[in-house]
Amino acid sequence: MIIMSDKELKAIRQRKIAKLQKKRNLEKQKTNSKIDTNEILNRSFVGRAWEVFKTSTAQFPQETLKIKKLLVKLILEGKIGQIDGEQLFALIRQLGLPIKLNTSINYLGKGKTKSISEKFKESMK
Repeated sequence: MIIMSDKELKAIRQRKIAKLQKKRNLEKQKTNSKIDTNEILNRSFVGRAWEVFKTSTAQFPQETLKIKKLLVKLILEGKIGQIDGEQLFALIRQLGLPIKLNTSINYLGKGKTKSISEKFKESMK
């Protein structure tokens, strides 16, 4: 049986408390230093890039998450500057994800905006 004095027990407790506090502080630093990936993408996305990205996320969530991580890494390394919607769409398609965007062509005539199908219907009359 080991007999310890009160001073030795206090010292052991203080070391353990210090060790736990240090560990907790390190965990806090890790959570505080986590990078907000959407903020980084927001700095680089221009035009319709968010629309393309959100559509891709809706259609292919797991694959788009991997693309997001890679884009953030490349942006932080300075290898990618600004990305517009067309560039992002082409990139995603080249990576093998056949995303489908809702598109419409509008015609502006006589102060009114009409879809191209409405314009064709009118011209057929």
